[in-house]
Amino acid sequence: MNYLAHIFLSGNNDLLKIGNFMADGIRGNDYLHFPEEVKNGIILHRHIDTFTDAHPIYRKSKHRLHEKYGHYAGVIMDILYDHFLAKNWSVYSDEKLEDYAANFYKLLENNYNILSEKAKEILPYMTERNWLVSYATIPGIEIILFQMDYRTKHRVNMQEAVIELQEFYLEFEEEFTLFFEELRAFCLEKISFT
Repeated sequence: MNYLAHIFLSGNNDLLKIGNFMADGIRGNDYLHFPEEVKNGIILHRHIDTFTDAHPIYRKSKHRLHEKYGHYAGVIMDILYDHFLAKNWSVYSDEKLEDYAANFYKLLENNYNILSEKAKEILPYMTERNWLVSYATIPGIEIILFQMDYRTKHRVNMQEAVIELQEFYLEFEEEFTLFFEELRAFCLEKISFT
C-alpha cells in the first residue's frame, strides 16, 4: 500500500493519518518522540505493511512483476493498488478524492512542526503534483513510477510497469478489491485497540 491507502486506512483521526503517512521515513524506535496519536499511526503503518507483505492475494499480484522488476516489484505493486483505490474512490468514500487530497495536504501544512524531515522534503512535490489524485489515472501512475525510479540507485524503469498494469488490469483490480476488504477489516480492528 502506498500513501493514499495508508492515509485512508487511518480513518478520521488526523494525527493517526500523519503518522501513517510519514512512517516509512521513521526507523526503529525513532517514532517514540512523536505525539501519542502520531506514534499510533506509525505503528499502524507497520502493521499494514506486515499484513500486506504476507497476504497471499497481494503476493499473487506482486508475482506478476517480480521477474522483470525484482526487489522493486513490491514498491510498484503498492502504487498499482493505490491506483485502484483512487480509481474506485467513490466506492470507499463519500468525499470526492480531490477534496480528500486537498484536506490532507492542508492537514500536513497545519501540522508542519511535527512532520519528519523526509515528510517535509516531499510535501512540496506531493502537493504541487497532487500525487493522491494522480493515482487515479494510468498516466498519473506512470509519472509517479518514473519519479520513484529516478530516485533509486538501481534504475529498473518502474514506469514500464504500466504495461503489466494494462495487460493484467482486470486481474489486478479484482485482487485489490478482495485484498482491500480484508485489509480494511484488519485496520478497523487495530484502530479500535489503540
